Amino acid sequence: MEIPFEASSPWSGGLAMFEQQLEEVVVEVDIASISTAESPRSSGEDPEHIQALAETEVTLPPIIVHRSTMRVVDGAHRLRAAELRGDEKIEVKFFDGSKADAFVLAVGSNITHGLPLSMTDRKSAAARIIVSHPQWSDRMIASVSGISAGTVAEIRRRTSAEDAASGSRIGQDGRVRPINSAAGRELASRLITANPGLSLRQIARAAGISPETARDVRNRMSRGEDPLPKSRGAAKAGGRRTEALSRSTAGAATAEVVPMADRLAAVHRLTSDPALRFSETGRRLLRLLNINMLSTEEWQEIIANVPPHCSGIVASLARECAGMWDEIAVRVDLQLA
Repeated sequence: MEIPFEASSPWSGGLAMFEQQLEEVVVEVDIASISTAESPRSSGEDPEHIQALAETEVTLPPIIVHRSTMRVVDGAHRLRAAELRGDEKIEVKFFDGSKADAFVLAVGSNITHGLPLSMTDRKSAAARIIVSHPQWSDRMIASVSGISAGTVAEIRRRTSAEDAASGSRIGQDGRVRPINSAAGRELASRLITANPGLSLRQIARAAGISPETARDVRNRMSRGEDPLPKSRGAAKAGGRRTEALSRSTAGAATAEVVPMADRLAAVHRLTSDPALRFSETGRRLLRLLNINMLSTEEWQEIIANVPPHCSGIVASLARECAGMWDEIAVRVDLQLA
């Protein structure tokens, strides 16, 4: 049964929804009945990769085919390899979503495994997804197409006449949020004032904003600033980059308030605490803290080696992890009160 995308329907977000529309049963299908039209890969298949797949002795996973059109969603190279071996049939999992959703799944699949799409193909795919799924947030589209949210926003500005001051979009968590979050920020500030102990996720859920925005509101209020940035609606791309860099610099400065040697010593003391060492949750916490005790140079090396096609997803996950640590700090502080 086809489950079409509905902009107003809440769902888990990302490719998870589309994977739910995959038929679990693997069936053998005649290769001659399958088409490779409308691939997000403009350069076509890679002959060397096809040859390598044809010669491998490893059992390849079934390909994904859009049932209503019989077009390959994921596995064009595996299909060609089977043809090269002289096979007449190939194992298939059918996808029962819409054509637009099939394209999104094709793009996401080529980003997460196999031969990566070129930057040109990823941008072209993002432009097409903006048109077919206009309610998706920039981060949502970025996570699927393998480019940064900023690049998606720039493509959206060039390809869409949408008024950025109105309407709403669906984020990576599946929640519908207003594009203009001024009202949400104001509500969040009132919630924080009335109940300072609320977590970022509770504030975000009640105000209809992202946890990242909720954290920004709380940080602004703690500094005595207006929760709504004055330049918010009118900022240009350069202004947004400057603001992001300022936030990054501020965060780095905050982290360096406690010297690295002192932080390492603090973690070492915690490691010697029996209350943590001899409990599973305590050991898990110690492992997490140790993972984060990298030097500035080590972090810089990691950052410098993030592949460009992964940068948007890594940045998004880093922000989410930072938000979770911030929430942990607040809740642990509350236990001391």
